[in-house]
Amino acid sequence: MSRIISNMLITMFFSLLVSSVVATEKDSALPRLSDTKAVEAFIDSAEVVVIGFLEGEESHGYQELVAAAKRVESVPVAICTEKEMWADHSVSSDTIALFRKADNHQENLNIADAKKLETDGLVNFITINELRYITEYNQVSAVGLFNSEVKTHLLLFANRGSKEYTELKERLGALAPEFTGKFLFVMINGAVKSNFRSLGYFGLKSTDLPRVGIYDGNSDMKWLLPEGEISTERVQEFCHSFLRGELKEVKQAGAEAKTEL
Repeated sequence: MSRIISNMLITMFFSLLVSSVVATEKDSALPRLSDTKAVEAFIDSAEVVVIGFLEGEESHGYQELVAAAKRVESVPVAICTEKEMWADHSVSSDTIALFRKADNHQENLNIADAKKLETDGLVNFITINELRYITEYNQVSAVGLFNSEVKTHLLLFANRGSKEYTELKERLGALAPEFTGKFLFVMINGAVKSNFRSLGYFGLKSTDLPRVGIYDGNSDMKWLLPEGEISTERVQEFCHSFLRGELKEVKQAGAEAKTEL
């Protein structure tokens, strides 16, 4: 009798062990996009997404992508193994592609071109290119911002922790889609010492904030929205004034400042 009970316990143990392994494997799997509608819906589901255009789960780069997805939880990740859909996104071989709405851009990492593909490298690829409708400026995001084809930045200077910070970030983030492909909206935290040079470039100090400015990378010119309420309407008109070319004759922000960005 004791032997029967023992065998039953052993059987139950292995059954639980197997089910646990299956569950773990299932949890680690990335969502699979099987048709064009699924791919388009996934791309449209968030401001930034990543799709692994890979032949299958055995492909080089898949396990690294799974591991990277767990570390960058803010970015949804999926795979597409149906090659007939790859061409729709200019993909011809195994590629990890990042799609972002802020500038309607697709950033490709071709697996064959990567000398050494590691999880850390994929995490860096995602975080550097993770530009959103309003992106917080730091040393990592700066790379993606200045590599974007959109060279004009609408800058919100505000001190994190201030009562205006979150409210203004949400307000301008909601306005940003209107200017997709024309401006990148960037949040610069004036309470961080490493951002003091950026403030100085506009002739600002942290005590002057919040303020809004425009930086045009094509002409290396910069302007500040005149002091006053930072309303959606004022910022919207500020952006349109730039697009109409009306700011070219306006005195540049920080014109007398000696600091550099």
